[in-house]
Amino acid sequence: MASVSIQSVSKKFGDVPILHGVDIEIADGSFTVLVGPSGCGKSTLLRMIAGLEQINGGEIRIGNKRVNDLQPKERDIAMVFQNYALYPHMTVRQNMAFSLVLAKQDRQTIDTKVARAAEILALGALMERFPRQLSGGQRQRVAMGRAIVRDPQVFLFDEPLSNLDAKLRVAMRSEIKELHQRLKTTSIYVTHDQIEAMTMGDKIVVMRDGRVEQTGSPLELYDFPVNLFVAGFIGSPAMNFLPGILRRRSGAAQVEMNDGTLIDAPLTSGGVDGQCVVYGTRPEHLMLASEGGIPADVVVMEPTGMDTFVACRHGGVDLSAVFRERHDFPPGSTIRLQPDLQRAHLFDAGTGQVLAA
Repeated sequence: MASVSIQSVSKKFGDVPILHGVDIEIADGSFTVLVGPSGCGKSTLLRMIAGLEQINGGEIRIGNKRVNDLQPKERDIAMVFQNYALYPHMTVRQNMAFSLVLAKQDRQTIDTKVARAAEILALGALMERFPRQLSGGQRQRVAMGRAIVRDPQVFLFDEPLSNLDAKLRVAMRSEIKELHQRLKTTSIYVTHDQIEAMTMGDKIVVMRDGRVEQTGSPLELYDFPVNLFVAGFIGSPAMNFLPGILRRRSGAAQVEMNDGTLIDAPLTSGGVDGQCVVYGTRPEHLMLASEGGIPADVVVMEPTGMDTFVACRHGGVDLSAVFRERHDFPPGSTIRLQPDLQRAHLFDAGTGQVLAA
């Protein structure tokens, strides 16, 4: 096992910059998720760690070794691809053993390592099948088995679940997380799905346009986003954003919405009087109020059994609210929503950065 250090790493394709001086420190034995929208550079960064893309600037270290100029086979990593990348003419056993055969390991060692990986991934009954005879989830387990037998310092996962159906993705998330807990090998996982990131990672790196926006644990990013992008990207349903103007009078701080509605500012918010701001509150942090709060017209109700999702609109701005209780609000009716002031956020409308006291 080994730590991974990414220092001021940059990448261009021709004259087009893809990564702009990325800095990430990944601890030995951790499970780190790189997450962001398509085109943010996360898969390119993973391929640079693997040695499949050239580094234009900066440095990548695996353990104490600088790997910028090392071939992929010299980096002691194993990569699991989105499309499984299995050899169709080989059985499951042959696919899993192939890298060990290339490394000229002896037959007993190969058989021992393949048997161990097969046991971990419950592949024992499938060893003589070909990839075409397997389901998507089984193919993905074979791809992971092929990585496990190499006993690498670092596992790299490039959106490995994106080709699976929703139910299987949930099951495979648990399998990969359980696998990491068992092997304790440093893992770097790329996805555009923030639910995968939240449920799998010890540490999440949120990327946008080739830059790191924020790094932290899943709950740190959820509870303390540093800007509008992270606040809107992490969490499902997404955070509500209400534009307004900050008003400070006699020590009290309120936000005046576009229609004149006044609502108390979050308890820990900064900012100056007259500043254009965006008020952020998560759907589950809105409570029903008999008076005051934010008047919102009900558009759609979606009872899920466990909770009630309500899509509303206030002054032309869409709002979402989630209640644990069951409600039946007629479409077109008006409800009043009171944000939890300890969990709400205030952002500068121009820069998008959080305004903290």
